[in-house]
Amino acid sequence: MDNLSEKNSHLQNGFTLAEVLITLGIIGVVAALTIPRLIANHRKTIVETRLAKFYSTMNQAILQAENDFGDKKDWGDIGSGYEEDENGNPDKSKSIPLAWFNTYMRPYLNLLDVKTSSDGHVLAYFPDGSLASINSAAIIFYVDAKYYSEYETDSGSYSPDEMQAGTKCFLFAFWPSDENKQYHYNKGIEPYTYNWDGKRESLFTGEYGCKKDTNRTRPYCTKLIQMNGWKIPKDYPLRI
Repeated sequence: MDNLSEKNSHLQNGFTLAEVLITLGIIGVVAALTIPRLIANHRKTIVETRLAKFYSTMNQAILQAENDFGDKKDWGDIGSGYEEDENGNPDKSKSIPLAWFNTYMRPYLNLLDVKTSSDGHVLAYFPDGSLASINSAAIIFYVDAKYYSEYETDSGSYSPDEMQAGTKCFLFAFWPSDENKQYHYNKGIEPYTYNWDGKRESLFTGEYGCKKDTNRTRPYCTKLIQMNGWKIPKDYPLRI
């Protein structure tokens, strides 16, 4: 067999086992390097998209409600807990935040379901899979409803697990009539900025700061993302 015939015979035989294994190894290395990054970027995109959508949806609902009920400053406090029965005990059928929510917000929102937590907070389920826990103290937005959970406090009451704040849940507030809260007064639902001095660098520090090591709920993380156009900034201190 001449040289040309030998070459053609080799081509017809395809790749050798060694060549196939090397190729698969290269593909595996590339996948190991790129897939985690793709997954992380996908998670970030979901957080960014749902945060922006929640903020827009809720504030559009407030504007619609103002056409029917007047200035939001006159709606009264969202409240917390339950109304009391004739014996002074909580009536678990009468959530104070739910009564407020059903009047001013629910008619203007597209929701899958509305429930109440053990402490009477409103639990609003959105079509995109997210959830908002609502009362006068804060509005906690969970990027996915599966992240919502409750724990029993030392007093025997139940509270949502807020230590996921900044990664799986994000804090907002609705305080339009409180003149002492300058970043919330006469506004709709806004990122929680109680005691903030207005400086971006302060969003990373203090008891409410967006930082890794804290025993608080990192409420300022939401404002940090909003200030970047609802995109997670490059210097964001937490891993989404």
